[in-house]
Amino acid sequence: MSTSPRLFVSGATGHLGRLVIDALLETVPAGAIVAGVRDPAKEAAVALRDKGVEVRIANYARPETLASALAGIDRLLLISGSEVGQRTAQHRNVIAAAKDAGVGLIAYTSILHADRSPLFLAAEHRATEAALAEAGVPYTLLRNGFYTEVYTWRLPLALEHGTLVGAAGEGRISSAARADYARAAAIVLAAGDHAGRTYELAGDPAFTMAELAAVASETSGKTVTYRNVTAEDYRSGALKAGVPETFAKILSDTDAGAATGALFDDGGELARLIGRPTTPFRATVADFIQTSASTDQPSSHA
Repeated sequence: MSTSPRLFVSGATGHLGRLVIDALLETVPAGAIVAGVRDPAKEAAVALRDKGVEVRIANYARPETLASALAGIDRLLLISGSEVGQRTAQHRNVIAAAKDAGVGLIAYTSILHADRSPLFLAAEHRATEAALAEAGVPYTLLRNGFYTEVYTWRLPLALEHGTLVGAAGEGRISSAARADYARAAAIVLAAGDHAGRTYELAGDPAFTMAELAAVASETSGKTVTYRNVTAEDYRSGALKAGVPETFAKILSDTDAGAATGALFDDGGELARLIGRPTTPFRATVADFIQTSASTDQPSSHA
């Protein structure tokens, strides 16, 4: 009688982690899944237990939690941390613990074209990829493009003022729905020979910020136009609006990178991996606007 491999999803109460577990549950017994969380009392962690998933404390910044968390685990999904500037050290903690625990595969959610990306965010991903190579543990790189939800987060203000401001110029953005990336991660984690593979994952078709504004207008019935500014002006405007400095830097740097093609990929690898077309950005935008209208409150996807 065969035994299902034990699959560990780190950051399991985050937006992506929860979707990965939902995707896994479609094909994998709940008892084969372990969720790594920082706070087991959190509502999202309780919800995972209610689904039959084992919950273990796994804090990237607390190495003492990781050895027990990864005990008996066969395959690990390392979802990149959210603390920019601290992620390299935190990811190294997880990789070291996984190696010590004898984990057979680490799948890591990196960034699109991490090896050559000019984005500020890419540096920590490159460092993590290097740490994986140094560790000698079999690994798979899931180089995720941007989530379309990152852009819907910018729409409430645009709908309020009639202007979507950015610094992406006419750069094309190959984003996909968060659920698409989650399904890809679940497929790689659950089965198959993915060790040593690097997947450049992006959505299709791509869009420009002006096209995003046009879809927002069409869906909402409100006129929204795109206004392009310099990256520095965008950063300064975000700071004046109360956006934290690091986040303002990420916003402006990401748009500047998009303007030069850093968020574009037409290889179709995500669609092939998940076995269907990626979710059209129009569908994600329409769903966001309709949901926001029905609740009379904008939803945050930051």
